[in-house]
Amino acid sequence: MPITIIGSGHFLPGEPITNDDLSRVMQTSDDWIRPRTGIAQRHFAREGEGVSDLGVEAAKRAVENAGIAAEEIDFIIFATMTPEHVYPGSGCLLGAKLGIPRVPALDIRQQCAAMPYAFQLAEGLVASRAAKTVLVVGADAHAGMMPWEDWDVLRGESDREVSEEAYEKATRHRGVSVLFGDGASALVLREAPEGRGLLGTQLHSDGRSYEHIYVPGGMFTKLPYAHPSVYESESYLPVMKGRDLFKSAVTELTRTVRGILDEHDVDASTVDWYIAHQANDRINNAVRNALGVEAEKVPSNIERLGNTSAATIGILIDEMRRDGRLQEGQLLCFLALGAGLNWGAALMRL
Repeated sequence: MPITIIGSGHFLPGEPITNDDLSRVMQTSDDWIRPRTGIAQRHFAREGEGVSDLGVEAAKRAVENAGIAAEEIDFIIFATMTPEHVYPGSGCLLGAKLGIPRVPALDIRQQCAAMPYAFQLAEGLVASRAAKTVLVVGADAHAGMMPWEDWDVLRGESDREVSEEAYEKATRHRGVSVLFGDGASALVLREAPEGRGLLGTQLHSDGRSYEHIYVPGGMFTKLPYAHPSVYESESYLPVMKGRDLFKSAVTELTRTVRGILDEHDVDASTVDWYIAHQANDRINNAVRNALGVEAEKVPSNIERLGNTSAATIGILIDEMRRDGRLQEGQLLCFLALGAGLNWGAALMRL
């Protein structure tokens, strides 16, 4: 019983933060960031603004776009790696803020690879008659794991000097921190008409490669879990083995996309759009070249948004639905890889 997208929405917090803005708190520049990543700007949540706050705004827009009432949603799948709390999950918070507090909510933790996983879960819920209308929300607020604390300087609200210690700390972690931005996306999913909808998914994970990108802070291996040493050692900040991650992403995404195309007897040239997670333009271009796909079929918004993790694919879907690029009958291939490592691909006929 295939599912399809009947509504979409997205939300971005605050004003854009440019690469030049980042140079106020660390040693970097547009000339350094853009060639390495394709990113020119990103958005960041403010103090007290959590992923359920971002997600509910995206969800309201998706519900309106679908032309339904929020009360028609009977299951929520919430994807994030930056929740408001260790527990509870953010999905139940979003349900309450959306005005549907008794609807079951499932949080998933596949990070940047969340959307292909969410599609498979949603299809299972609809096929089993456990749900008719599923709301999938992807939202991340990375601001809290950025290596600077001088937010007023970064946002241009103060012209005071940043301390040498703070500047050096931010610079040490710039290779990861320049990649991320905050935002949320939401999709409303229902059973598709005959001949349309989700054709299939291929999902994978491999914890042997978790150190390619992860946050080393001890959490529940520490006693107590919020041990002061986590902050003092800067282990609450993400670390990344860039070359290893790049190689894994290109190899595994190329293999998985080829696998799902072969499984469904689809020639790569007949796919209308390859909608990829927006982690780094260099990764997506390498995958595109390996697949032999023309650039026009692999849309990108990373220049404006950076890597919004679980939100990225949904944001791109919403932008393309609203500007008319996505049309009924088109064949879409979704692909994403994230921390874990988790990765996957999905095929959908609109």
